[in-house]
Amino acid sequence: MKILSLAFLFLRELIVSAIRVSILALTPRLKLHPAIVSYPLSVSSDAEITVLANLITLTPGTLSINVSDDRKTLLIHCIDAESGEAAIDDISGGFETKVLEVFR
Repeated sequence: MKILSLAFLFLRELIVSAIRVSILALTPRLKLHPAIVSYPLSVSSDAEITVLANLITLTPGTLSINVSDDRKTLLIHCIDAESGEAAIDDISGGFETKVLEVFR
């Protein structure tokens, strides 16, 4: 059930993000706020970090760039982020929470 919950969250985020990116692409005057966000990781194992990073990368408008050497921070590029804190809150309250549920 936890895996299904993660899959449904991903599908929802995929659809919402695809619509947002489509709207951005079709807007005549792009008013983007690109940002590189340092995301503090709560997940710790290689599998958890890999799943989280891949979910972020597969969602349109975001890209996992790098994991720090100490595996405590993930760099994420957001195509349109009003604030880095909002992006962090979205990921921690969504994908990361579900990944932790699946693996623990």
